[in-house]
Amino acid sequence: MNDLPESRSARPEMDLKAHIRGIADFPKPGILFYDISTLLAHGPAWQEAMNRMGDMVAARKPDVLAGIESRGFLLAAPLALHLGIGFIMLRKPRKLPGAVLGLSYALEYGEDRIEMQADAVQPGQRVILLDDLLATGGTMAAGISLLQQAGADVVGSAALIELTFLGGRSRIHVPFDALLAYDD
Repeated sequence: MNDLPESRSARPEMDLKAHIRGIADFPKPGILFYDISTLLAHGPAWQEAMNRMGDMVAARKPDVLAGIESRGFLLAAPLALHLGIGFIMLRKPRKLPGAVLGLSYALEYGEDRIEMQADAVQPGQRVILLDDLLATGGTMAAGISLLQQAGADVVGSAALIELTFLGGRSRIHVPFDALLAYDD
């Protein structure tokens, strides 16, 4: 009898979408919200998602991972730890101590801003930006621009979920990977 664990390729593929629930009319009527909290609460599904994301991210050989507040932190921090590399935070205004760099960007109905500590990346460092979900792409595109302005070599971006019907990928001008896609 062989006591070695099965290789990842020998295991049946886990359906991660089965661990993500849709919540209708949240945060406003007409929106179907893809809630990852049920995935996070299921240990084996969360581990599998992180393993798959880790494979995607490691292939681009980053020096550091950046996460967008707040659910992007849930992906980037554990993946950075697993890969043995650094993690940096892109946050809402006035949430980081010390000198910061910031970028304001347009939303569908208004404006937002994202900031990072001025010394978070070194010029030329290979960075991948992560968030939980790519919708219209505005926040991801702003985060990439901010990192580039800081001197980072943004070698990719990734999300757990991509809402393909919103076309956000077209706003991302670095390689982009998504673990799961929803077409409606």
